[in-house]
Amino acid sequence: MQMTRRVFAACALTVASCQATARAEDASPAPEGFTSLFNGTDLAGWAGAVDNYEVRDGAIVCKPGKGGTLHTKEAYGDFVVRFEFLLPPGGNNGLAIRYPGSGDAAYTGMCELQVLDSEHPKYAKLDSRQYHGSAYGMAAARRGHLRPTGEWNEQQVTVKGSRITVELNGTTILETDLKDATEFLDGKAHPGKDLQEGFFGFAGHGDPVMFRRIAIKRL
Repeated sequence: MQMTRRVFAACALTVASCQATARAEDASPAPEGFTSLFNGTDLAGWAGAVDNYEVRDGAIVCKPGKGGTLHTKEAYGDFVVRFEFLLPPGGNNGLAIRYPGSGDAAYTGMCELQVLDSEHPKYAKLDSRQYHGSAYGMAAARRGHLRPTGEWNEQQVTVKGSRITVELNGTTILETDLKDATEFLDGKAHPGKDLQEGFFGFAGHGDPVMFRRIAIKRL
């Protein structure tokens, strides 16, 4: 019995240690010139659909079956944002860029940049402007650079004026100027695409996509 208690205690310590390590890793100092947007513990500094998100294992996660846009309390014009994300099978989320604080980020904001398990069979017949890294409905990103589902990916997004650049795992997958976008998915207008400032955030669609090590730099 004493041996069993010692084993249970050791296991508990190991789990606690792993959780503490995950939180410590996310709370590590942001890269030089960047400001951390997430403390690894709670949703301090975030607004919007806070009740539909949670912090799990040192990451921001959209609650299963929930959605809406979780966004920063501060607005940004030109900026660079870096983060890591993990997709569950078939996972779907998005990055709200220059979001005004209400409405569908893909249309009322400058754009929604897709965060998607692009290779999942259920997405086989999407429009090219709906796959991971794309400016939803406006500009298609290059495919083939996501890591296997269940592994962490690294991404950097640069927004300068009307231009957006997306780098995924060290490869540029999108370089676009949204002022040149004139053809839209299903012919649906994007009234927010010319916004010069707005919030940064995550546009959840009911899947537990995870985000961590989120840091931003104003340009």
